[in-house]
Amino acid sequence: MIRWCTSQNDGCQNPYQQDWTASKRVLTKTRSRLIVVMSVFVLAYGIVCARMAQLTMENYIVSEEPDTPTAAKEIAAMERADILDREGHLIATSLKTASLYADPKIILNSTDAAKKLTSIFPDLDYNTLQHRLSSKRRFVWIKRNLTPKQIYAANRLGLPGVNFIDEQRRVYPDGSLLAHAVGFTDVDHRGLAGLEKAYNKLLLTHKEPLQTTLDVRVQHILRKELQKIIADFTAIGGAGLVMDAKTGEIYAMVSLPDFDPHHPASTPDEDRFNRLTAGVYEMGSTFKTFTTAALFENNGQNPRTVFDTTHPLRRAGYTISDFHPEPHNLNVTEIMIHSSNIGAALMAEKIGTPKMKQFYKELGFLDEVPIDLAERGRPLYPKEWRDINTLTAAYGHGIAVTPLHLATAMAAMVNGGYLPKPTFIKKPDENYELEKPEPVISAATSHMMRNVLRMVVSEGTGGNANIPGYHVGGKTGTAEKTVVGGYNHKALLSSFIGVFPVDDPKFVVVAFIDEPKPNARSYGYATGGWTGAPVVGQVIRQMAPLVGIAPTPDTNLLAAKQATGLMPQSFEGGRLASY
Repeated sequence: MIRWCTSQNDGCQNPYQQDWTASKRVLTKTRSRLIVVMSVFVLAYGIVCARMAQLTMENYIVSEEPDTPTAAKEIAAMERADILDREGHLIATSLKTASLYADPKIILNSTDAAKKLTSIFPDLDYNTLQHRLSSKRRFVWIKRNLTPKQIYAANRLGLPGVNFIDEQRRVYPDGSLLAHAVGFTDVDHRGLAGLEKAYNKLLLTHKEPLQTTLDVRVQHILRKELQKIIADFTAIGGAGLVMDAKTGEIYAMVSLPDFDPHHPASTPDEDRFNRLTAGVYEMGSTFKTFTTAALFENNGQNPRTVFDTTHPLRRAGYTISDFHPEPHNLNVTEIMIHSSNIGAALMAEKIGTPKMKQFYKELGFLDEVPIDLAERGRPLYPKEWRDINTLTAAYGHGIAVTPLHLATAMAAMVNGGYLPKPTFIKKPDENYELEKPEPVISAATSHMMRNVLRMVVSEGTGGNANIPGYHVGGKTGTAEKTVVGGYNHKALLSSFIGVFPVDDPKFVVVAFIDEPKPNARSYGYATGGWTGAPVVGQVIRQMAPLVGIAPTPDTNLLAAKQATGLMPQSFEGGRLASY
């Protein structure tokens, strides 16, 4: 006979009550665990936020006010070393200035003092100043870095408790010319950007000037030519670089718009942004250079290998087509000359995804570039790298890098295969041989790449960079800007990357134009061949004599055409036949 319990007093427990009690214990324990876990997450989140706030303050704080005049004088006495370009030209220095401070304990009448001070410094707020002058502190700043006229006016007031301190003000003789490279400091001599930040400790502790690899003459040429093309094509900005192809030494680095390093706080954030080292972009057809090199490495240096590029390529639901399709099959050199997306995708498909991704890694495209500056951009690429990503990356879509990444990788394509480490600090010449890393491509592939890149300029899309006597090689690139859900077909990123002299490359030159608009002179185009290539050509023409490179006859052009499969090895009918 089954006996049902009606209460706890009849000698048994209700099974439903028992189940509920057990469930309640489990729920209580679970709730306690959730509270503990949530507390840990909240604590961790708080620590992260606090650290972010601390870093933000470290980067952007203008001045932490000293407690006493003595402490202020100790800060003011700190000296900062000069910065020079490679020729010894002064690009950053410190000049003696006077600043005005007050000891509120000695101020007789804070209201009267504030009224008189704001009469000669109208940019100061009366209420704020009066409040500060009536505080119990022993030191408050009134005005930093005074002009001689302001010193005279403040001195005439004769206010007790108001005095001067001699300190240093950072000055940049070339103004905005080198703003992104050199950077700037705050009023207390702390480097906040560029080389000023990267070498802050060294500049404060060493009295010897810091000599850089920058060349003010080349910088001026690059900036002028970029400004000209940005104006011609009504672009929103641009960037450029001149780098030694072997040592990685940077001769010039421009990011436009730029800013006045004497007044960085009054500049919009986007103008202080370094497009060359911090901005990451899809670099378009310039990436075909690396696809070609990978093919040569994996399938032998044969530029005559032919691919069927006569019809759009359909893979994984996507269609890959050419901007200007050719009606016949193309060999490897012709794929580069005509900048064929289909050809580049077929080459990458032949190489295979594992090898292509590994090659990108070796070229540094999956990591930050190890540069002196703190302003570095991290590449963007698919987390799950599929075969279709390999095909699109082959012509520069679906992977975003900085223009500096591009320049460094291009240097390896032409200097014998070594990936240089970009730097702004001069090193002894012998260090180049000592620091040579393992090659990313063979010397034979590098030699063939020089020939192919020369053909792109002499016969293909890079013709506007062709400066007689300097044997320029290079590659154009045009990509559409990425937006949420796809691409903005009306917003282009146009570029050209050149090397010269291509027979024995000394320099890599990059020009990158942000959102150029077509014009009548370019027949309605705003591609890399019309925007970036002319910049690189004009920079090379003007800088070559300055760096000791004289023009020479192009005696190797015919041999390069034959080597790259643009001409047969023998004459037909008394002349060279081309195909």
